[in-house]
Amino acid sequence: MSGEVNIKRLAQELNISIATVSKALNDSYEISLKTKNRVLSLAKELNYTPNPAASNLRSNKTKTIAVIIPCIANNFFSLAIKGIEEIARKYGHHVLIYQTHEDTEMEMSFTNSLLNGRVDGILTSVSSNEYNSDYYRDLVKKIPLVFFDRVYESLDAFKITTDDYQISFTATEHLIKCGCLKIAYLYGLGNLPAGRARFSGYKDALNAHGISYDENLVLNYSEDEDVNLDNIKKLFQDQYPDALFSSIEEFIIPAYLACNYLQLQIPKDVKILSFSNMSSAKLLNPSLTTITQPAFEIGNEAAKCLFKILNKRGIDDDQNIVLKSSLIKRASTGC
Repeated sequence: MSGEVNIKRLAQELNISIATVSKALNDSYEISLKTKNRVLSLAKELNYTPNPAASNLRSNKTKTIAVIIPCIANNFFSLAIKGIEEIARKYGHHVLIYQTHEDTEMEMSFTNSLLNGRVDGILTSVSSNEYNSDYYRDLVKKIPLVFFDRVYESLDAFKITTDDYQISFTATEHLIKCGCLKIAYLYGLGNLPAGRARFSGYKDALNAHGISYDENLVLNYSEDEDVNLDNIKKLFQDQYPDALFSSIEEFIIPAYLACNYLQLQIPKDVKILSFSNMSSAKLLNPSLTTITQPAFEIGNEAAKCLFKILNKRGIDDDQNIVLKSSLIKRASTGC
């Protein structure tokens, strides 16, 4: 018999049902070893290749997951995607990546478009421009969903985060031990739990060392890099901080440019550290002290949690997974 080699043809040649062939090819316990061997032997002889599209249609699975992030150019997210892809490949899934550019409306548009069966599940790190937990409280009931890094704490879902409060406390202590008493805080992610936790760690470390918190030393992030640069210049000219602690890496270049413009020497005149996964941090002049998050591991763990849901495992597991960040001391803090 010539023509396309499919399950129907295998069934005809073996004089058994299509369902039996399908179960044999999927190693079902319902099929005897003798029948499995007959099916597999003929499949090999005829060079049978499974049709993944048909298989996915029958199982109502797309073999695809979506990753929704603010920005792929951010070093943290590019590393997290690598971690996600490693696990997705092991489960034979493709990965679709969507960038929200910190736009909540775009984020909702993406997720709504994925509810029609285009993907089996979603991994997301939410936008920072608006607190949107009510929307996600409803969404987690409709599709398998795992949050990583930027999460909403109150939701009944897997959440993969880092020790933002503790590492911020430790980083602030490092600056204090380096002799800094007037530490300015460059504040990002203020609408999200991660941003608030980092800010709390900074304030509590000051308090623990008898240093008064001064709101004049706090500078909020702007999406306009030139505005950030001007604000940092003004901060130096008005407040004369001896250290800058940046809660996000987007402040790093404006901070270095401001120091260069004002002829401030790092770390002699001002010490700088920042949350950052920039591979170029060690190449800056001087090299930047960073709080580095385990981005690859976060992505890896988030993907593992999603496939637990998809495979109906780990239902009773702890849904709040916290990984540890590292303070990497370099020349910008000088001690």
